[in-house]
Amino acid sequence: MDLNTLTQFLAVARLEHLSRAAEELRVAQPSLSRSIARLEAELGAPLFDRGGRLRLNEAGRVFRGHVERSLGELEAGRRAVAEAAGRGLGTVRLASETFLAFSGPLAAFKRAHPEVEIELHQLSAEEMGRRLRAREIDLAVASQPIAAAGLESVLLLDEEVGLAVALGHPLATRAAVGIDDLADQPFIAARPGHWQRRLLERLFAGRGLVPRIVCEGDEAGTIAELISAGLGIGLVPAIARRTATRLPLTWVAVDSPDCRRTLTLSWGAGGRLPTAARLLRDAVAAWDWTGGGRA
Repeated sequence: MDLNTLTQFLAVARLEHLSRAAEELRVAQPSLSRSIARLEAELGAPLFDRGGRLRLNEAGRVFRGHVERSLGELEAGRRAVAEAAGRGLGTVRLASETFLAFSGPLAAFKRAHPEVEIELHQLSAEEMGRRLRAREIDLAVASQPIAAAGLESVLLLDEEVGLAVALGHPLATRAAVGIDDLADQPFIAARPGHWQRRLLERLFAGRGLVPRIVCEGDEAGTIAELISAGLGIGLVPAIARRTATRLPLTWVAVDSPDCRRTLTLSWGAGGRLPTAARLLRDAVAAWDWTGGGRA
């Protein structure tokens, strides 16, 4: 059971697709199939269900957790040795659902620590939890709770989420709207699993409604552009109101105490973060997210 085989297993487990995993790993699919088969033979149990589509089974899920932690510890050890050997502070890996509001804190951090390289990963909250446990990333900023054990977190921001509409939209003159007022409105929304989409669906479900989604986007900036073009309306956090002022949009309050988001910074508990990650964690936590500067 070598490290390469374990790395290959994690790719197949994540994608649940041999050909896509082989393409990502840049190996031949037959070779990858044989590696997985040898691993299963060595463990004495199948790790995947192969009835139709490839699916990770219960044994595979248990094994994946151990492999992620083991490879994560090895990577943490490699970085610790490099730091101890005096080869600089290295790299810090930060994940978030969007980096729309990160230019301020990241620019300030780079000015203070120009020797640190920052890797940015745009991920879902679920993927952030998996990668934090596997130590594939150091820090994660999420707009919804990360459902994963073994993490520590700090609250960065608790803010109102409002409704963005194009200038001239019938709702643009309203001071506030209720969910019932939005029942037949076309929404520009994020993809399923994104915090904004989950909030929208949760607000509507509370009224026994289903939102009418006419377009799905991956990036908050794109969603705001489409809303300003009059293609629909959408939920937008207060922080985006400050960063998208160039767009012809009107911001309307939503009459619901649940129409909020909490921005949290998370990292793995119980392990020693590399110095670069600790420095960035402290800088992000100290940033004034409501005013755009250091607290």
